[in-house]
Amino acid sequence: MPAPFKQSTVIAVLKTIHDPEIPVDIYELGLIYEVKITGDGFVHIEMTLTSPNCPVAESLPAEVEEKVSGIEGATGAKVNIVFDPPWTQDLMSEEAKLELGFL
Repeated sequence: MPAPFKQSTVIAVLKTIHDPEIPVDIYELGLIYEVKITGDGFVHIEMTLTSPNCPVAESLPAEVEEKVSGIEGATGAKVNIVFDPPWTQDLMSEEAKLELGFL
């Protein structure tokens, strides 16, 4: 049985979460590498941080898990932090680059 929500719902929630040092959401920033939803509604998220020494390395993944777990029908969420491939500004959306003055 498929999960009662779509990947787009998870992405909408991810777009409400911001890196406190950068005024752009973590999805547009390119920090989310993968979102997988299991049939029972559990969400697996693979994400990175702007740097391994990021000051929110502990709080940001916890915030992502908490907010995504709150989606109606979700049975939970787990964030896996990866640094391969490393994050670069090239991973940012055009919208994020524009907002930060890179375009």
